[in-house]
Amino acid sequence: MTVVCILGPTAMGKTEVALALHARGGVDIISVDSAMVYRGLDIGTAKPDAQTLAACPHALVDIVDPWHAYSVAQFIDDVTPLISASLERGRLPVLVGGTMLYFKRLFDGLSNLPAADLQVRTELDAQARELGWPALHAQLARVDPEAAARIASNDTQRIQRALEVYRLTGTPMSCLQQATVRHVAWPWLKLALVSDDRAQVHARIGQRFDAMMSEGFADEVRALLTLPGMHAELPSMRAVGYRQISRWLQGEISREQALADAKTATRRLAKRQHTWLRGMSDLVVFDPLESPVIDPIVRTIEERRAS
Repeated sequence: MTVVCILGPTAMGKTEVALALHARGGVDIISVDSAMVYRGLDIGTAKPDAQTLAACPHALVDIVDPWHAYSVAQFIDDVTPLISASLERGRLPVLVGGTMLYFKRLFDGLSNLPAADLQVRTELDAQARELGWPALHAQLARVDPEAAARIASNDTQRIQRALEVYRLTGTPMSCLQQATVRHVAWPWLKLALVSDDRAQVHARIGQRFDAMMSEGFADEVRALLTLPGMHAELPSMRAVGYRQISRWLQGEISREQALADAKTATRRLAKRQHTWLRGMSDLVVFDPLESPVIDPIVRTIEERRAS
């Protein structure tokens, strides 16, 4: 019994590996991506197209409307029965994605944190518009210095969540996270797609974003913003790329600035993902930019399942 996890920074070819594994048969693909859960967020998330998803279903893709929030707690609740059901059918569950927080909580357990509170988030968004997110980061540093040290001053979603937890509980989130609720400890096989060639990684990120724009990414964001209940401060629209294109479409910045900001934000995301991976144990690392990885990955899986 094995649960395979394909982890890695953005633009490292995780989806291609998952599709290749699925083509060999007996595999259930489960997405671990906090943006692909949203319906309508397609081009900017590099979501497999409808034809690919029909041939190779991905669980936890297109399960939430973009005007709703989706949390790591919901992910754990959703993914746990999917893994169990796959194993009970004698199949190989393959979890693929780059949302490292989801993987970490799945591996290590989930903190007993309060659910999201719309009123508190609305208040924090209003403060951020007035004062700026760096000011809210400074506020976080006063009430939860440990969390603030881990969270970048421009990481709006995590700043908001940490302040939300403090306002709801009166306790720093870093303290609450120390008491975790354990979940099923499956036999994980953690396969990481990582390259240390920063220049190549940055080039791939830039090329992929340019391709997204050519495919109509701006039109996708424009259409999303016209939906009832949609606005730029929702978690879905704060995803990398969507946030920057939204600012352009709303007249806050130029198109050129939006493209530059989106590529910079994507590079920073890749760096954060890389940092998360360095803190994980038992990784089997493959460099997809150095040589083809599917055959050595298949061998690694077969060896684990045979042991």
